[in-house]
Amino acid sequence: MNKRICIGKIVAVHGIRGEVKVQSQTKNPLDLDKFGAVENKNADCRFELKVLGMTSSNVRVKIKGIDNRNDAEALIGTELYVAREALPVLDEDEFYKGDIVGLKVCLKTPDQEIGKVAGFANYGAGDIIEIKLKGKKETELLPFTASYVPTIDIEGGYIIVSSASMVFAPEDERDEA
Repeated sequence: MNKRICIGKIVAVHGIRGEVKVQSQTKNPLDLDKFGAVENKNADCRFELKVLGMTSSNVRVKIKGIDNRNDAEALIGTELYVAREALPVLDEDEFYKGDIVGLKVCLKTPDQEIGKVAGFANYGAGDIIEIKLKGKKETELLPFTASYVPTIDIEGGYIIVSSASMVFAPEDERDEA
């Protein structure tokens, strides 16, 4: 796989000297600057990061060349990517979220496809997987836990979700709830 992996997202500024707060997606949040220069999603801007510490929920980072609040504010929402090769080799039962995005989502067995993995979110209580359902405009969210997502098969190109009857109930049953 020759793809880039998102390791964080700039979510706010910190102070007036161009520091930013980054929502880290690395195993150790303070490792954001351990993988070399990072790029934005379009790969048209490169950034050199220096981790300065933690805030209550984010990593405080200084970006080389960003020296004032206005320049830092312009970067809010920027996702930070590194080449997959720059990241540590994973154990057999580990994976990167970027490897899961785009996989088929199946209900209980691999032949019952219900959609595709659209992305991940974390609002503070743990990771949530976003699923784009077949034939629907909206997406559904499920906790990204072993009880809701018991099988992840990167090689097979799918994940299996279970215990999701409330999410995948027919439309008329949802209205009654």
